[in-house]
Amino acid sequence: MNPAETPNDTTSPNPLHSLNYEYKLESLGNDYYDEVDAEEFPQHILRWRNNSLLERLGIDHQIITNQNFIDSFGKFEGKKPFLALRYHGYQFGEYNPHLGDGRGFLYGQVRGVDGELYDFGTKGSGRTPYSRGGDGMLTLKGGVREVLAGEVLHRLGVRTSRCLSMIETGLSLWRGDEPSPTRSSVMVRMSKSHIRFGTFERLHYLKRPDLIQKLLDHVIDQYYPDLNNQENKYALFYAELVKRVAELVAQWMCAGFCHGVLNTDNMSITGESFDYGPYAFIPTYDLNFTAAYFDYYRRYCYGQQPSICYLNLELLQEPLKAVIDPVDLDYGLAKFQEYYHAEYGNLMLKRLGFAQPKFPEADDLLDLTIGFLKESQINYHQFFADMAKTFSPRWREEPSLIMEESQILPRSLSVFKNWCALYHQVLNNSVSQEMANVGTTLIQYNPQSNLLRPVIEEIWQPIVEQDNWQPFYNLIQNFHP
Repeated sequence: MNPAETPNDTTSPNPLHSLNYEYKLESLGNDYYDEVDAEEFPQHILRWRNNSLLERLGIDHQIITNQNFIDSFGKFEGKKPFLALRYHGYQFGEYNPHLGDGRGFLYGQVRGVDGELYDFGTKGSGRTPYSRGGDGMLTLKGGVREVLAGEVLHRLGVRTSRCLSMIETGLSLWRGDEPSPTRSSVMVRMSKSHIRFGTFERLHYLKRPDLIQKLLDHVIDQYYPDLNNQENKYALFYAELVKRVAELVAQWMCAGFCHGVLNTDNMSITGESFDYGPYAFIPTYDLNFTAAYFDYYRRYCYGQQPSICYLNLELLQEPLKAVIDPVDLDYGLAKFQEYYHAEYGNLMLKRLGFAQPKFPEADDLLDLTIGFLKESQINYHQFFADMAKTFSPRWREEPSLIMEESQILPRSLSVFKNWCALYHQVLNNSVSQEMANVGTTLIQYNPQSNLLRPVIEEIWQPIVEQDNWQPFYNLIQNFHP
């Protein structure tokens, strides 16, 4: 939300200080983290506050002020200790034992009104023991990109972390991938957990099976509580994690999203998407599309994401073998493809307007849609946006009327004619009363805006040149009507 549209009374107590912080991770002991201090910044300008997340915390957004956010998440008052988490990870296939929270920390853990435990994790809050020579800071553009990623992916149905706040900090930073000097920011990410696959991999590297079991018990207790009383809870945990990760990558693929850096330290133990660096949305359906300019061999390209997530789950088996029978691990992983295809098919058919995607032509319609998008190379996101914008009950009358008002379609392409014929058949096999549901589902799953790279640049330029943030707020509002 635009901070300019909020009250700024500084006389009342800070609701963020009054939250019931829990110390679940800290209670495990300092084998898992280091206590660190936050950077002191010369300036604090609140650029983003996420009022919808406040509701999840039981805070009325009308009583919390911009200064409350600045005091808690810019000046870091009222809450300590801060924990820089330790982890390792496979980065582009090579094991790296020199990782950990290098420019952020766990600010605190809070129980939401839904009963779930949430982490507040910072990014850009200064150096830690794991900064590896870096300055521990986040560029303002990096903060803007992360806010946008979380909000847009949330709108597209992806299980994702989201930014609670972003504050401009007044420092000038030098970066090789941005015109420098560039402005700086600090943000707070709200997610289910910041425990990563790499958190377990570090403990395996240190030959500490006792700490692996201790951490695994914590993860199940806090994030998989339904398994606590199950006889085979460890095996069931891994099977559920496989399901969550398979569904997550299916959600990315349906959204046309390429994470960019799927190292094991960027994989959450709760199966939630987070940490948005060089991400990008595909402009057209291209399995080789690569988000990170430094991913020279396309290891993490769009089409490789399912196989990479499978591989990362396979790598996680190594530390988990300290607690879980390898046979049970293999059994859990074997269902990855089944979970992935089920979620991908359901979500794609919803983008095509069918909230109940069980009908005889479902598989053929999905295959033909992908074939059309691949062959035509039209704008992936605009295709679905135009479906939602131009939908009419008249589409049941004649295939040629389907998307007739769209300006991007190659109507002479035979694969498009075949797609229209099949879509027309599906509509006519539905009862007429279901047509309203098709239109509603199209609108629900297909926003009219997109987050392609040129769109990000269009909102970034007014910020750089005029300190004009309104296009940024307008774009987020377009995704949250």
